[in-house]
Amino acid sequence: MAAHLSYGRVNLNVLREAARKELREFLDRCAGSKAIVWDEYLTGPFGLIAQYSLLKEHEVEKMFTLKPGSLPPADVKNIIFFVRPKLEIMDIIAGNVKSEVKQRSHRDFHILFVPRRSLLCEQRLEEQGVLGSFINIDQYILDLIPYDGDLLSMESESAFRECYLENDQTSLYHAAKGLMTLQALYGTIPQIYGKGECARHVANMMLRMKREFAGSQNQILPVFDTLLLLDRNVDLLTPLATQLTYEGLIDEIYGITNGYAKLPPEKFIQKKQGEGGKDLPTEPKKLQLNSAEELYAEIRDKNFNAVGAVLSKKAKIISAAFEERHNAKTVGEIKQFVSQLPHMQAARSSLANHTSIAELIKDITTSEAFFDNLTVEQEFMTGVDTDKVNTYIEDCIAQKDPLIKILRLVCMQSVCNNGLKQKVLDYYKREILQTYGYEHILTLNNLEKAGLLKLQTNARNNYPTIRKTLKLWMDDVNEQNPNDISYVYSGYAPLSVRLAQILVRPGWRSIEEVLKMLPGPHFEERQQLPSGLHKKRENRTTLIFFLGGVTYAEIAALRFLSQMEEGGTEYIIASTKLINGTSWIKSLMDKLEAPPF
Repeated sequence: MAAHLSYGRVNLNVLREAARKELREFLDRCAGSKAIVWDEYLTGPFGLIAQYSLLKEHEVEKMFTLKPGSLPPADVKNIIFFVRPKLEIMDIIAGNVKSEVKQRSHRDFHILFVPRRSLLCEQRLEEQGVLGSFINIDQYILDLIPYDGDLLSMESESAFRECYLENDQTSLYHAAKGLMTLQALYGTIPQIYGKGECARHVANMMLRMKREFAGSQNQILPVFDTLLLLDRNVDLLTPLATQLTYEGLIDEIYGITNGYAKLPPEKFIQKKQGEGGKDLPTEPKKLQLNSAEELYAEIRDKNFNAVGAVLSKKAKIISAAFEERHNAKTVGEIKQFVSQLPHMQAARSSLANHTSIAELIKDITTSEAFFDNLTVEQEFMTGVDTDKVNTYIEDCIAQKDPLIKILRLVCMQSVCNNGLKQKVLDYYKREILQTYGYEHILTLNNLEKAGLLKLQTNARNNYPTIRKTLKLWMDDVNEQNPNDISYVYSGYAPLSVRLAQILVRPGWRSIEEVLKMLPGPHFEERQQLPSGLHKKRENRTTLIFFLGGVTYAEIAALRFLSQMEEGGTEYIIASTKLINGTSWIKSLMDKLEAPPF
């Protein structure tokens, strides 16, 4: 059991166990010893469902990463490919199988598509002449992966790109299927609200699937009262801003992948007395970050400026606890102290780790470069000089700062100004292409297509109206003891989370005009519950699904709302992907390749 998945009102271990059961059943269908060949991207998400020990119990003896050429030698009966349904992956698999056949190895081949089987992929294997070599071709439906007690992600890295650039709605179909899986385990969700084109598609697909399964209504008392579907493009501003929570900054600076962060090792060396300058480790320090760790659960969602005080308070408590050993006189007292020792040592090592991480982050957040960047972001958010070329962005381009930093700022200016004047937009494009290379013309085109960069039409700029009506900027933000969600960006309240907050009280009817200014339709649907399953509840549970990605700062803001006394609503968060501004912009980048001749 993963204890951190079951602390909330909704026990997400149920979902994890269902996924593990399905995995065990598939492995048992391939009788005998096994080697798994992994599509590398899947190893992280799978690690959250099943550790190696579970695979070992089912006769998995070897694991390899999928690579072109021959497979490494393994004395096993079955070779199982765990892969995403992508054509380029099929070509690698075909090469692997052909080289095995050449060596006359008598092995059984199996393929497990995650999350869906694909006819196109099977056709590609047939064209390559290897389809007949596979004994089992199956699919493993891994739609929503539990990351924490209140967090689910599909980890679909290109969902936003597919929906807004390529008009490919596959990820939306997977989202609808994921919601069906959740409802099979946790009961029908009676109320559905949504905003945006993608949200409308997902709701329609889900309702259609529900009608198709009309006969098999599950008699489960619903755990969720409401489902809120939100398109990422309803709020393009939030991911572009620098997150200022502890977890958000770790993600911004070092990146968090499948619950792990890789950090520079030098701050984590524990020097023993009398040791000179030993060789410094070069491997990054890999730390798992989730609420199973008591201290991390306490500080992850705080504004970074409030983290130092918590750490120093914790340090005093821990050192006082260790001092207690001097007061233990009787055998009983000594025994009690010894029984608490493992917990105290774990707390001390956790504190040491987070003090090191906080020092690493502080070095960056106290730098002039960080402050200047943040100042410009906050100026844009408050509507200062958004309609002309920004001198700070000009300077950054002249100094050849990282391109993603430039793109984030230019896109932010465009979003906060409802588009840029032709002259301003042309200037930025010309400067970027001349400084960073003309191959980035495709990226700029993609950003325009996705609505992140756009030309200002004659329509008036709605952003100031949206900002005022939804109170997106709060001047008197309290970072230490927050009283509003705006603390996660030190003043800016994420638009997406404000919409969720207003939906609960006083309701979206109160902001009808603003909703019309935001892209895509807004809607409300009801799902019939089987008779006898209605009940009045004081505390409501809302599942909020971000289609196109969610940031850790938005998650922190929703957790803050869950903890508010008068709210009475607990949020469970689902998303196609956990993102930050950098990973999001990266997913939209393309490079023109030089011709091969």
